[in-house]
Amino acid sequence: MLVNYVALGIGILAGIAGQILLKQGADAPDFVSQVFRPSTLCGLALYGSAAFLYIIALRKIPVSVAFPSVSLSYAIVAVLGHFLFGEPFGLRQVGGIVLIVCGVALINQG
Repeated sequence: MLVNYVALGIGILAGIAGQILLKQGADAPDFVSQVFRPSTLCGLALYGSAAFLYIIALRKIPVSVAFPSVSLSYAIVAVLGHFLFGEPFGLRQVGGIVLIVCGVALINQG
């Protein structure tokens, strides 16, 4: 069972890294050059890896626990977006992140 939780955790981290790389690739002048930027390609590869790790996690972790746990990536990406890209981060974002973290904690209680 530990292997499945490790796979879920690494999958979440891979998804976070993939999202950050996709954001880095988004500053290309047009869509075609954006798609073929190394950061975009690496981001897509990490998303694919995250999906395979999620499949491994689902072998033993109920989807009612695994999928909400993935929402932690939303919170982490919001924080990283603020620090890496200067994106807004105010009270609404903090409130949303608190709700996400509390929800994941509740779901993982049992």
